[in-house]
Order: sequence, then structure tokens, then C-alpha cells
Amino acid sequence: MPDGSLVSTAKVKLYEDHKTIHPKAVSGRYRRLKTIAIWVLLAIFFIAPWIRWERGPDAPAQAVLLDLTAPRFFVFWVEIWPQEIYYLTGILIIASLGLFLATSLAGRVWCGFACPQTVWTDLFVQIERFFEGDRAERIRMDKAPWTTRKILRKAGKHAGWLALSAVTGFGFVAYFTDAPRLAVDLLTFDATYEAAGFFLLFAGMTYVMAGWTREQMCYYMCPWPRIQTAMLDEHSLVVTYDMMRGDRRGPKRKSQSWDERRGQGFGDCIDCGQCVQVCPVGVDIRTGEQADCINCGLCADACDGIMVSQSLPTGLIRFDSLAAQESRAQGKPYIWRFLRPRTIVYSLLMLVIAGAMGWTYALRPRLDIAVQRDRAPLFVTLQDGAIRNAYTFKVANKTRQNRAYALVADGIPGADVKVVGENEAETGEHASHISAAPDSVATYRVYVTAPRASVTAASTPLTFQLTDTANGDKDAYKSVFLGPAN
Repeated sequence: MPDGSLVSTAKVKLYEDHKTIHPKAVSGRYRRLKTIAIWVLLAIFFIAPWIRWERGPDAPAQAVLLDLTAPRFFVFWVEIWPQEIYYLTGILIIASLGLFLATSLAGRVWCGFACPQTVWTDLFVQIERFFEGDRAERIRMDKAPWTTRKILRKAGKHAGWLALSAVTGFGFVAYFTDAPRLAVDLLTFDATYEAAGFFLLFAGMTYVMAGWTREQMCYYMCPWPRIQTAMLDEHSLVVTYDMMRGDRRGPKRKSQSWDERRGQGFGDCIDCGQCVQVCPVGVDIRTGEQADCINCGLCADACDGIMVSQSLPTGLIRFDSLAAQESRAQGKPYIWRFLRPRTIVYSLLMLVIAGAMGWTYALRPRLDIAVQRDRAPLFVTLQDGAIRNAYTFKVANKTRQNRAYALVADGIPGADVKVVGENEAETGEHASHISAAPDSVATYRVYVTAPRASVTAASTPLTFQLTDTANGDKDAYKSVFLGPAN
């Protein structure tokens, strides 16, 4: 650098300062649809844990219960055991495919209308609007000095946020324990440490995520905006701005006619900025498609209101596809198609997986056994030369009645099976049958003794077969019988 040259000492910030977004209230069809979706989803979320469902004696009466202590998942008449976790996997796969299908049809419509972050953020914004006013008033309040009035309005807002967060925290925890009992325990400060801890965790996360982070969750933490671009095609309906009609943008004087304005090369967009002011994530849809747009359609409502006030046709901003825009630019007709390769594939995959899950659940056994052979010692040689192996035998009774079963072991001629129950083990008595209480897993010690002459190899296949003595349900488990090598 030459002598005498000036060296800049300006510091460049590593991160841009966060700019608070104050979305403006708007009315229109998409705002109405969004409100309906919010209240329907909230009703399902808060009411579901309170619905009662009779399952018999000693069974939980809550219709939807994710009981991690049992552990069981109860959803009305469906009961999922831990070893049936593949059903949960199937549900998650179907939900993912459904999200792919919705995105391929209408972009990030899930994000705009049904995502929990969107739903609760919208509620928090409404509480904020109730205490602090609409967008312009909130901006003025943030810039104004602190006064008693400002403190009271801010305190009222945060009190409303905390109240909604507390109700939300209770709603989450209510899915994992009995809802009425949880309500009483929390109100009387008699809840367990686990219930109280998760209640505070969910309430705190709701307060932070919906009250403070808001659109930053969509910007930086949610991966879906980056993934969803791979699900879109030229026929996907997304919120778009009609550049051919709107540009060149610029303000319009009251004395200026539309013919005069168009003669100067201006379009229908008067650059009022209402579409940006109502956007909950602060994007300008006029700059083109962008991953941060959540396809809520509120900008379309705002723009339609301005077009009506200017006596112009609505739809300058609307749900449209890139293929439709290109066809109109070329003067060709366009017909939107639901059936496209990706929508067909997603729909078929959902139907196949749902059908397979329904079929397997309808035919799932009411009896399930598991056997674990003792490894120390591998076998015991008795005084008469017979060989004995010990096993831990577990039987899952998936019915709501007491069940008795007959147990046999096939594979070794002359083998004798003895079952020792937990109570019988204390007296040394053995039983030739086993039983299981309703909706439980019974554990037994099983001894298999075989004559020395029948043990011809160091390892012999052995099959345990359990039969319900009342209805004939059967289940089998393949194991091995170990003995001395010949």
C-alpha cells in the first residue's frame, strides 16, 4: 500500500442485527381459512386428551394416551405395544409422504396453515395486537420511551403469553398421563417431578419459540424450507406475484388516471408495501419465489384489498403455478393437473403403506412370546446323566382377560418341560402350564431336561410352542438346546 494512504477501520458485523417483524392485521379469504384451520387444530389438540374411552377394568380410560410407564400407546381402539414400534414408524413415513404430497400440490401450505410454530405464533401475535395495537402503533410504542402506560401494556402482553404457554404445556403433558388427574395435581402442587418438569419445559419452549423467536425458527432452525424446494415442480401452486401485470412498480397520484399511468410504462402495483407489512415472516413476494415464504396467502389478501380500492381486478398476488404464468405469457391456455408423476408416486406409497399397516394390525396376534436361554452355565448334567438347559420365558397377553396356556418344546425326543412361576419358585413346586394377567407380560423360568441319548450334538434346534387353552391362539419361538459335544 502506498505511503499516506488511508486505512479503513470500519468493523464489519459477522451477523446482521435482528429486525423485529410486526405483521399488520389483514382480512380476506386466506385469513379466514387460516383462522378456521387454527381453531380446528387447537380444538383437536386440547380436547383429545379429555375424551374418555372405556377399555375394561384396570385399563386407562383416556382415548389418546401415550403411556411411557406401561409402556403402551392408546389411540381410541388401537393399542400399540413397545415391540410394535414399527407401526409408529409407518405413521411417520405416511406423514412425511403426506407432507411431500401437500408441498408438490401447494408449496409450503403446511407451514402457512398447520405447522405448530405458525399456529402458536399467530395466537401470540393476536395477544400482542390486543394489548399493544396494530402494526403502526406497536412500532411507535417500541420507539417511545418507557412510561407507566407502556409498562402496563407490555406486562399485559407477556401475562397473556405466559397464560397461553401454561395451557399449552399442560396440553402436551396431558397426552402422556391422565388429563383430569394431571390438572388436579398441578393445581394442588402435588404433581410428580417428571410431570412438573415437562410441564415447565413445554410451557417455556412455547413462550420462547412463539413469543420471541417466531420467524427465526423458520429462517434458521427448520430444515423444511430447504428440503421443500426438491418437492416442487412447475405445476405446484405457490404464492406468486404477476410481474407482467404489476411491473413497473410505483406510487400513483390521485389525479392520475390508470390509462395515463400505463402510458408511462407503470403496472398495476402501486408499491404500497401492504403485502410486506402483513407477511408474518417479512418477505417481499414481489422479488420472486423464495424459500422463506410460508404460503399463508396473507399478502394476497392485502393486495386484493388494495386492488378493490383502486377498482382493479384482484389476483395481482395469488396462488399460481410457474407453468400457468408461462402459458399466459405465451397466450396459451393452461389446465392445472393434480395427477402428475410425483403426486401419483406419493399417493400410491401412502396407500400401500397404510394398507400394509392396516392388514398387519387386523391380523396381529393376541399372544407373543420371547425366550432367552441362560448362558452361564450353558447346560447342567444331572445325576442320571440327563442334560438340562434353563430359559427365561416371557409371554405377552394382549387381551383384557386372564389367559392360561399350555407349553410344549419340540425338537428333542423325550424332552421334559418344567415351568417355575414367580410364586412357585419359593415352594419349589413346578407347573405344566403358565398363565398371564390381562394386558401384561408374564415372566417364568423354564427348564428343559432331555435324556443323554437324545442329545446327539453340541447344539440342537428347539422350538417352544405356546397354546391358549381357551381360544387356541398359538405362538412359537425357535431356540437351541446345548449339550456336551460327542
